[in-house]
Formats: sequence, structure tokens, C-alpha cells
Amino acid sequence: MVVFWGVAVAQGQTYDLLLKGGHVIDPKSNISKPMDVAVTGTKIARVAENIPASQAKKVADVAGLYVTPGLIDIHVHVYEATPVTATAGRANSVWPDAFSFRSGVTTMVDAGTSGSANFEDFRDHVIRKAKTRILAFLNISRNGMTATGNEDKVEELDTAGVVKLAKANPDVVVGFKSAHYAGPGWASIDSAVEASRQTERPVMVDFGFITAERNLDGLLRDKLRKGDIYTHCFSGNRREVMENNQLNPAMEAGRKRGIYFDIGFGAGSFYWWVAVPAYAAKFYPDSISTDLHKGSMNGGMKDMLQSMSKILALGSSIEDVIRMSTINPALEVKHPELGSLDVGAEADVAVLRLDRGKFGLTDSAGARKMGDQMLAAELTLRKGEVVWDLNGRAAQAWEQFPYRKTNYIKSEPAKK
Repeated sequence: MVVFWGVAVAQGQTYDLLLKGGHVIDPKSNISKPMDVAVTGTKIARVAENIPASQAKKVADVAGLYVTPGLIDIHVHVYEATPVTATAGRANSVWPDAFSFRSGVTTMVDAGTSGSANFEDFRDHVIRKAKTRILAFLNISRNGMTATGNEDKVEELDTAGVVKLAKANPDVVVGFKSAHYAGPGWASIDSAVEASRQTERPVMVDFGFITAERNLDGLLRDKLRKGDIYTHCFSGNRREVMENNQLNPAMEAGRKRGIYFDIGFGAGSFYWWVAVPAYAAKFYPDSISTDLHKGSMNGGMKDMLQSMSKILALGSSIEDVIRMSTINPALEVKHPELGSLDVGAEADVAVLRLDRGKFGLTDSAGARKMGDQMLAAELTLRKGEVVWDLNGRAAQAWEQFPYRKTNYIKSEPAKK
């Protein structure tokens, strides 16, 4: 017997879960067509057309939906310093599992919330406890973003400290972050680049405050190197688009050098007045990320799928948007084993619905651009486990569900 929407099928099953009838988009393998995806244990077991439902213990009907690798958000803030490590702090991060899976995200990369003074606290109290895969860019400033103003202080920059931590935690630390710097010269950028040189991990730059000396031209033509990441690429805060509404030539120069350009939407870093001219100049982002924090999640950004829908509204195809949210960010953080549906890969999967209609899509200022497509997450798998199921596609009908019924009424002790 075969019944979709989560009812177990007959004997002889090979797979634990079969996602049946969907349209698979796996940019790493250049796949975009109707295919089924089978999962056994924590791994992708097979991706093929017309896998028999009888071969799976459980079948989820995903007809009419896109099946993609689990989404990778490479710019989030998910470390709230504990009382032991907090200084005068900010309190702006979110707990990763509370936000990731409902948006199809299975991997988050914290972008410099912690530095050398508090990374181990972040690792022990968040990274190791979260079900979401968490990687980290270490802030070149000692206390990261947990203290106000420390990122501007040259004496707080700690190249040796972050290098030591990166070497001791190679499975978690993917690079170094220079952020919000408003101090003298190029000290923050230079320190992060030196840490990168010693460890062969990339630098991500939130360029902070530009000056006559410290400007986009110098950053993208001289300081950053191939494989480094310029986040907030459509912010307009560093003259990414010039006064004449034309793309700053430094942006194209940086791309030719092999620098990656990341959205980093945030609460103040994505504006239509920058993104639309950039797209008119055929300058497209390499990766989509949210800059998730308490402010952005309730502002124009909202979540990863909203951010992706806004890139669709600019004219990118669904295949390109999935590429920008899966294999591209995986390669940017040098984790090529992520962001694909390769057989044998960890079964991180997003099943997405693409709605069509009229949607008002807001930027960081709250300005609206109309779009006709909106993404939503129907189902998310993390290591083969269903961690988000909007419409119970992998669930069992209640009539057949093996409930464990409990008597909650305490009986009175027998009287003697």
C-alpha cells in the first residue's frame, strides 16, 4: 500500500524518507528538474527520477514544490554573551534554532559577534547546543560585538588571539570579521587580513565608516584579496552606487580580483535605490544573507526567504537565487561539502513553495518594491530529521498515529 503525506508503506523499504514528486534544484550538480530525493539515516541516499514509493518507510508528497539543499545563511548574529563574558553590552542576537528551520536554513555562520575573549563561551553555550549547524567568523576585535565601541579601538584588535582560536577550532572557525570600524587608518582591515594570511581563511568586511583615506576604492582594489567577502554590498553607505546613480567602478574592480559580494541585508544595509541600479549594471550578488538579529528580523529584512524573494524581484532566476543561498556561500566559507544534494552528503534539505501573486517587498528603510513571487518553507530536514513541517507532509495521519495515552488523573490512595 502506498499513501503519501507520511503514511508508511509496505515491506522491503530501502530508504527512511522519500521526498516524492518535487522539482529538485541542486546548483552544484546543475540539476533543475523533477526528481525524487531519498534519505537514509542522516545522509542523502539517492536523487533520481521516479524512485518507487514502495522502497521507503515514509513518503512525503512534495509535488509542486522545490527541493533544494538546506539553505546557508553566512551572515547572522546568534551569540548573546553570558554574564561571565558580557562587558557593557549589546543584546541583539537570537537563538539559532528558533529562527533557522522555519526559513529552510540548516547552516548559519555567525559574523563576528564573538572575538578572542568570548568565542569559547559562544562555542560551549550556543554552537555545541544548537541543532542548527553553526560556523563562525571571529571578530578581529577582542570582545566582538558584545561591547559598544570596542570595534573602533586599535588596542582591542587581537590578531594573535583569533589565529590561535582558528587553529584550535578548525571545524567551526571559517574566517575573520572586520566590522563597524571608525578608528584611525586601516588597522582593523589590516589585522583581519594578517589573521587570514596566517590561517588561509577568508576575511568578511562590514566596512563601517569610510573616510577620505579609508574608502571603497582602497578596500576593493588594494586591501581585500581573492576569496575575501564584502558584505552589505547593496547598502549604499560606502558609495557602492555613485551620486550619478551609476555603479561604483570599485565594485567591478573588486569582482575581477575575485572578491565575493554578499547581501547582508540587516536593519540598514539593503536599499532598493542601490540594488536596482546595481542590477541594471548587471552586478549581481554572489550570496544572499540576512544579517539576522533582533532588529532586522522585525524590520524590512524579516527572514532568509523574504531576502531571497527580494532578489527574485530584482530579476534573478529561482535557480540563481538557490545558488546564492546554497553552494555559493558554502564555497565562500570553504566548506564545499555543504550546500548540495550529493549522494552521501549530510541530509540537510529545504522544500520550498514558490507562491505567485502581488507582494510588497520592503528594504531596510521600509520602502516597498512590488514583486510577483514569494518563497515559503514547507519542510526542512537537518541531518535527515524533519525539523520543520509546515503542513505535515512528512507526518502521519492522526487516525493511524501510535499515541501514547497517559492518565493524568491521580488516583486516591486506597483507604485501609
